[in-house]
Amino acid sequence: MRVDAQRNAEKLRVAAAELFQERGLDVPLKEIARRAGVSHGTLYNLFGTREALIDDVVTDRAARLLDEVAQQALSFDDAWEGFAYYVDRLCELQATDLAVADLVSGRYPGAQRLMAACSQTMDAAQRIVERAKEADALRPDFTNADLVFAFAANASLARATAATVPDAWRRQIAFLIDGLRVEAAHRPQPAAQPTEQQVYDALRRLGDKT
Repeated sequence: MRVDAQRNAEKLRVAAAELFQERGLDVPLKEIARRAGVSHGTLYNLFGTREALIDDVVTDRAARLLDEVAQQALSFDDAWEGFAYYVDRLCELQATDLAVADLVSGRYPGAQRLMAACSQTMDAAQRIVERAKEADALRPDFTNADLVFAFAANASLARATAATVPDAWRRQIAFLIDGLRVEAAHRPQPAAQPTEQQVYDALRRLGDKT
């Protein structure tokens, strides 16, 4: 790659990282090019697709952040405190970094490295959920699918209230966490657990509307 192309690619990486974090992974590519001070065509020539740019700019950083949260949660001696920390901290990341919010929702299946990071995040979440249930702290009918939907709802709420009530998500997550304690499970679950495909389809449809 020529020196000028390398320089333009780095400008695009910096601009994309900033805008993806501020506005999410669906920010118009023209705006990324404009912030970088290069043409729209230069962006396409250097990266080709949105998914390629996402994988180049977002995946490693987001995956590292999510792994750090998961490992910290698993380090708690108290499994419930680890679960509560994980949910609260990941929701905070969603509210402050919209690229992370989009990664957790799995909205860009064409970004293969991003999807692999999303899968790893869900595997870690499963371990945290099962650990809390094995400790008889988390209600036994709560599943990884329920956690995925909770994160999807939090991401939508955080986006909608960012400019007006930026801490609204904290109140809702506090209610959610307390309601998931095993002693709070007074009513039988009225619906069957969704399948993995149903969860995936729902997240795709939710992403299409945002």
